[in-house]
Amino acid sequence: MTQSFDAAIAAFSPALPLAVGLSGGADSTALLLACAQKWPGQVQAIHVHHGLQAAADDFERHCQALCERLQVPLTVRRVDARHAPGESPEDAARQARYKAFEDVAQSSQALDAIHSIALAQHADDQVETLLLALSRGAGVAGLAAMPAYWERGGIRWHRPLLRVAGAQVRDWLRAQEQNWVEDPTNTDERFTRNRIRAQLLPALEAAFPSFRDTFARSAGHAAQASALLLELAQQDLLQVGSPPKLAPLRALSRARQANLLRHWLRMAHATTPTTAQLQELLDQLAACSTRGHRIHIKVGRGFVVRSGAQLDWYNPKVLV
Repeated sequence: MTQSFDAAIAAFSPALPLAVGLSGGADSTALLLACAQKWPGQVQAIHVHHGLQAAADDFERHCQALCERLQVPLTVRRVDARHAPGESPEDAARQARYKAFEDVAQSSQALDAIHSIALAQHADDQVETLLLALSRGAGVAGLAAMPAYWERGGIRWHRPLLRVAGAQVRDWLRAQEQNWVEDPTNTDERFTRNRIRAQLLPALEAAFPSFRDTFARSAGHAAQASALLLELAQQDLLQVGSPPKLAPLRALSRARQANLLRHWLRMAHATTPTTAQLQELLDQLAACSTRGHRIHIKVGRGFVVRSGAQLDWYNPKVLV
């Protein structure tokens, strides 16, 4: 069920000290203010300057002024968030931002070590993420959308507002008489997420008033299914080997082959096959009944090949 902003903060219990990702927008400003009030002296802020728009310097100044008033330490990291050809600008900025957060946390001094990082995505952001995943034809991992909690790099990450509607966050800020900055790109409907926010969410609100709760429930079911598929892939990989041996791999069902191969490529080679690439690879595995059968298929950023009695993967650019 959706929560009020106050209820979400009351239920939030991270390991301290805590860092809050602060963009200067309404959501992160509200989260920092509430956390600083709840844990005075135990909270700091991290602002990532992406350098992608003229307003970026204004965002930084707002964050500096806010943190000075709250007496919260602020770390500013400037990153190169330009996207590579074929890469989503939003994905590039997000990856740069997370890398900056991790760098700050891992470089903090032992006495002031950051144990947790809180991010301000809310229920509307979760719905947008789920709809984006549906629009791409994502599997259960994508349909799980954003987790409320995870651990990576020795840091505990939290999204305490995932059950709070975006309008409630802004209402809480107004009640606090706290201003924030508006990112001008948030209204640019050339970006798919902004079109969803401007056009689809109002329609969903009118047709299905409880859509935030029901969508969150579906994302939770997908997250559970994704966790089970991961467990199965790990167990199968122990039996099949890494790199996968052809004989035990071919003994699995086609669905389990697909699940194992996605996992192997992601974990061992940091690459993800498209649906078409994976289906072609599975077809080749089904046909691979003779010792001389050759496999050489483009997958992700490289190629899956047959190497004797097993599969392998390589990136020709790395080998040059």
